[in-house]
Amino acid sequence: MNPYELLSQLVFYVFAALTLLSATAVITVRNSVRAVLFLVLTFFCSAVLWMLLQAEFLALSLIVVYVGAVMVLFLFVVMMLDVEYAALKQGFTRYLPLGVLAAVMMFGLIWWMVKDNEFAVVTQINPDVGTVASLGSIIYTDHFYPFELAAVVLLIAIIAAISLTFRGTRMRKTQDVGRQLLANKEDRLRIVKMPAVKKTEGEQA
Repeated sequence: MNPYELLSQLVFYVFAALTLLSATAVITVRNSVRAVLFLVLTFFCSAVLWMLLQAEFLALSLIVVYVGAVMVLFLFVVMMLDVEYAALKQGFTRYLPLGVLAAVMMFGLIWWMVKDNEFAVVTQINPDVGTVASLGSIIYTDHFYPFELAAVVLLIAIIAAISLTFRGTRMRKTQDVGRQLLANKEDRLRIVKMPAVKKTEGEQA
């Protein structure tokens, strides 16, 4: 084994361990701000693993999009919200079996995909063409239906988030752009003519 392969394996094991530890800390720490920061660390370590797989575009997208935009937004939202931790802990034991079942099913699905080499998109990337072109060719040919299904799931999530936060119609002052464009000088300006009044000597004193 040459020094380059040994260094690559060392970097992989170090950042894989950091990814597992930081992901565990996301769901175990009590402070929400620290949980978000640990999630940022998880994304960063995952980006390093993507770089080791020669998927530079995915690694940079993970850092720029998620760490640089999405997680910063989450951090501001968490810091501004007044979360009642006592109310959240009341229903924890009730949904614990369902959460454990979902976690077992998720890990089983991941193991099945890795064991049968179903998740082999990165290995199909041609280094001579480029990461972006290879990913575009793979996504819109072999994995077109899963890609569109993910887009539909994201759309449903957006609609659900809007529905949950919508509180009904409110009396708000809105801006009617069409009415503003039809306005003219006669509707907005009125000139009032007033006779000039000259002050007398007594008023000036």
